[in-house]
Amino acid sequence: MTSQERSNDAWGLLLSDYHSGLSCIEVIERDDGFVSAIDNMSTYFSSYDDWPDNVKQAMSFVRGRVLDVGVGAGRFALYLQEQGHEVLGIDVSPGILEVCRQRGVQDLRQLPFHRVDASLGLFDTVLMMGNNFGLFANPRRARWMLRRLKKLTRGRARIIAESLDVYATDKPEHLAYHARNRQRGRLPGEIRLRVRYRDRIGDWFDYLMVSQAEMEEIVEGTGWRTEAILERGGGQYVAVLEKA
Repeated sequence: MTSQERSNDAWGLLLSDYHSGLSCIEVIERDDGFVSAIDNMSTYFSSYDDWPDNVKQAMSFVRGRVLDVGVGAGRFALYLQEQGHEVLGIDVSPGILEVCRQRGVQDLRQLPFHRVDASLGLFDTVLMMGNNFGLFANPRRARWMLRRLKKLTRGRARIIAESLDVYATDKPEHLAYHARNRQRGRLPGEIRLRVRYRDRIGDWFDYLMVSQAEMEEIVEGTGWRTEAILERGGGQYVAVLEKA
């Protein structure tokens, strides 16, 4: 890891410290100045028995070789390895990948999602859990990536993607952000974020959270169709997309 990567990898250091037994808080800064501090690090290291019912149900849709996008601490990769799947986990954070190696994830690449290509081989399932539909970044890139993934997957492949319906809120700070986005010609759930931890500040990145209707609109015409929607409270849901 270069010195620049170390200085920017706030997310990697956060997960690494928690994995080492330290008490850690996840701090997320939004580009309008809103900051949230969330004590939910255990979620990233949780096992199958602790997952919400709709997330457990989503695992039953996984087929064959899996691309785990934004692998995080490896909770899904580890479970699917145990079930006999070949899993490749990708993430941009070198610190995160080291945590995954220590935890037993067998195949990892430091790679941005948009740079996935044929050199990785073909996949039967693309997994985007933990709200990682957001890694499509914006609707235009999402449609481009969905068409790209069609070429990088086998017949009857699936994308299993978790998202959050941002309209399921009444908090003024979030409603104001939605209005700000609309004024800029963006979807309300197009969010620009960065992670802060100790003395490290991560790079800004774009994240896309969508309603079910917005996801349907994005997916239409890309070579994928919605096979199932697995809901839970608070606007959280998992979409299962199948190759059309």
